[in-house]
Amino acid sequence: MNIVTDQGTRVALVTGGNRGIGREIARQLAAAGLHVIIVCRDAAKGRQTIDEMREDGLAIELQVADVSDTQSIDRMLERIKQAHGRLDVLVNNAGIILDRGRSVLDVEESLMRETFDTNFFGALRMIQAAVPLMNEHHYGRIVNISSGLGAFEILQGLLGLKGSTSAYRISKTMLNALTCLVAQDAAEMGIKVNAVCPGRVQTDMGGADAPQTVAEGADTAVWLATLDEAGPNGGYFRERKQIAW
Repeated sequence: MNIVTDQGTRVALVTGGNRGIGREIARQLAAAGLHVIIVCRDAAKGRQTIDEMREDGLAIELQVADVSDTQSIDRMLERIKQAHGRLDVLVNNAGIILDRGRSVLDVEESLMRETFDTNFFGALRMIQAAVPLMNEHHYGRIVNISSGLGAFEILQGLLGLKGSTSAYRISKTMLNALTCLVAQDAAEMGIKVNAVCPGRVQTDMGGADAPQTVAEGADTAVWLATLDEAGPNGGYFRERKQIAW
């Protein structure tokens, strides 16, 4: 893992980095020596996270932006370019789940759209904004935080979930498809793009009874964010092992 280049320390951006698994990914990346920027919509919550991490001696900063707003993202990337001149790592972690347990036969179109806007289009907007800056140094690592609930073998009924939580699950299937396509188009720029299923993690979304700790859930994402040149591109991983789409 090369965290310092001739141009300076590598810079990582983590969306939804003020809580849950995003916060832990940010913490682990900063502990590994990267300069980490967390992105969230709530400035007060973001500042609290920053203050707590800085007390631990971690190099971390806050950017307030909304992944559902292209102009907000563009302004943020311009600030990052002016301040650092580079962006090396993007972790698309920001995500929502609004239809837990609800059948696809009952879910409202508006709820589907809201879910897709954050979970899929938010990642697409971030990638389209970040890749040109990554390409300036011919280096990048993009990690999309997905979910096994969006894998086709699970969608086909392997876990007996049928059509429940469909907005969230389909949004993750879309994110997986995006991962494959971006990995192909960005490979010649020195950018590796992968998706990760962290498993069910002890967060607000995963629940206190989840089998994985936050640190365990973050591990594979951090590994993918710091891959060397021999690392994989265009894959889907859980516990550092490739899994089926």
